[in-house]
Amino acid sequence: MARDEIIHDPEYGNKAEAFEAYDDIPTNPNLGNTIGDVINERYGRREVLRGMLGVSATTALFGSSALVAPKRAAAMTAADSRYVFDELAWGNDERHHIADGYNADVLVRWGDPITADAPEFDVMNQTPEAQSKQFGYNNDYVGFAEIEPGRGMLCVNHEYTNEEVMFPGLGRQDRTGFEGMTKELVDIEMAAHGGSVFEVVKGADGKWSVNRDNPANRRVTANTPMTIDGPAAGHPRMRTSADPAGMTVLGTINNCAGGMTPWGTYLMAEENFHGYFWSDTLDAEGRPDVSAQPEADSMIRYGVPGRWYAWGKFHDRFNIDKEPNESNRFGYIVEVDPMNPDAMPIKHTALGRFRHEGAETTIASDGRLVIYSGDDNRFDYLYKWVSADPVTEENSRFGSELLSEGTLYVARFNPDGVIDWLPLVHGEGPLTAENGFESQADIAIDTRLAADALGATPMDRPEDAQPGPNGTAYVMLTNNNRRTPEQVNAANPRPESNFGHIIEIREDGGNHSSPKGTWEILVLCGDPAIAEVGARWNPETSEAGWFSSPDNCAIDDAGRLWVSTDQGSGWGRTGKSDGLYSLETEGDLRGHAKLFFRCPVGGELCGPYFADNDETLFLAVQHPGTDGTKDYPGFERDSTFEDPATRWPDFDPNMPPRPSVVVVTKQGGGKIAV
Repeated sequence: MARDEIIHDPEYGNKAEAFEAYDDIPTNPNLGNTIGDVINERYGRREVLRGMLGVSATTALFGSSALVAPKRAAAMTAADSRYVFDELAWGNDERHHIADGYNADVLVRWGDPITADAPEFDVMNQTPEAQSKQFGYNNDYVGFAEIEPGRGMLCVNHEYTNEEVMFPGLGRQDRTGFEGMTKELVDIEMAAHGGSVFEVVKGADGKWSVNRDNPANRRVTANTPMTIDGPAAGHPRMRTSADPAGMTVLGTINNCAGGMTPWGTYLMAEENFHGYFWSDTLDAEGRPDVSAQPEADSMIRYGVPGRWYAWGKFHDRFNIDKEPNESNRFGYIVEVDPMNPDAMPIKHTALGRFRHEGAETTIASDGRLVIYSGDDNRFDYLYKWVSADPVTEENSRFGSELLSEGTLYVARFNPDGVIDWLPLVHGEGPLTAENGFESQADIAIDTRLAADALGATPMDRPEDAQPGPNGTAYVMLTNNNRRTPEQVNAANPRPESNFGHIIEIREDGGNHSSPKGTWEILVLCGDPAIAEVGARWNPETSEAGWFSSPDNCAIDDAGRLWVSTDQGSGWGRTGKSDGLYSLETEGDLRGHAKLFFRCPVGGELCGPYFADNDETLFLAVQHPGTDGTKDYPGFERDSTFEDPATRWPDFDPNMPPRPSVVVVTKQGGGKIAV
């Protein structure tokens, strides 16, 4: 489908939905031996597609309990579940909902002041200056750096903006050639991107609040100066007219998931950076034409320029016709020191350039730092970083060499259940000058092309990848409706996968830094009552418990897995809003899910992050009232600033919906789900 067809397709009610649909079109030329092919070779294609796995595959997925007569669900859950709460009913409406016995309080909303000198939010008179001191838009990842018990710095990513519900009287801009966008509005958007870092405090009543007076509170935006380190720092491909040394860059964009280092610094992942770049050179179908660009192959592989924002109309650095190297300076992991506002954020190029979904860290059993990260595009890859040296007291600091000296690996999933981590190292295998990789800098900048050359396994939108205990890791594969029946494999088993699945990795020896491991499918998502979906859950999973499109995840102090979902405009296929689910990974209930929290209509659940000895759970609800609102019974139209599907969380007739962070606590105190 051509770009203009997608933009004007009434199926997509806002720019973000259309943007995602356009990104359904893969840029990876290596679509052979995808994860779907691997899964089908391993488990048997006919059995998976029919939802009729054989005994050996069923046992591998769920353990021996799936082969015995099931107990009554309520009795089994009460006796065996590691998650102690009464499951929430599923549904979709204008409000958020939490399981009985818990509070879910709104902590901070788009536009709320987070610094002492920030003005109060005035939605009808927004300015870039005000927004640069106020909580940003579309909050995704949430992290927490503890200062002392009950007090710490909250670190929140801001992924993107929805101008049609953000600004009065504007409406969808991608359909009009951005004719309503002005430099002032673009500058507000740029100030709403990036991240927010601010102190939060737990009161005597157990409620959390923002302390605006901490001098370390600040916004990180698309204009914040940052330094570049790693192999690409100073490389000619990183140099621009504003930065002839190639060592500094302004800002970070499309910050989706992220991570916290063991020493308490904040990692911001740059995901769909390609959408912010512009070109005045268009082909006959109105798409950007990069054929004359010296780095055309690289730009095509990354989808640059996406032309989904008007930034390049007003800022030359986002126009590839004027600054072709600027896009090479985005798509990295950015490290921020929450405690020190004077520390310039660092883009760590050694961790690779791709559409990073997350930067989840752990210390391997051999003491080295390991970071898992997915490349959130259909048919792209899963990566992990392993530091050269072990973590010590001396190198546990902001700007540590642990984030610049080490090896980046990409995953190959084999049909026999083995995962090989392939090193992305210059001079090894095909990664040579003869194949276009002159140095490690080229591998850092063109990580996707290097992974293509190594024969990594194309995945079904690998998003969050969370390391767990004993060398386990959990990979959220959100969906891939572009996969054909010929492209299915053992690790991506379903064609037109609208519902996604989760893979569990077990690294050899329980060591996260191992170059090998094994993998299994934990669950195949979707409605298990519909055979054609091919879903697989523990038999005790209720109608409320199954979910679609796993996105972010977290592991609490007890080693339990929690999964949040992002169905986008596709929630109409399930009728369920996005939410947070507990998911058993052990024992007789392996593969059993329960619904704990659900979003208001059109919203996506992000985070989640456990803090305060698991007595506090931070959740982020972004773009409430936007996605798929045509399927919302009684509303059935696109949301706008003046006419949204919900006005959550304020329910003020003069206020549009506002992305917000929610704090979950147990009534009466205590650990979550215990």
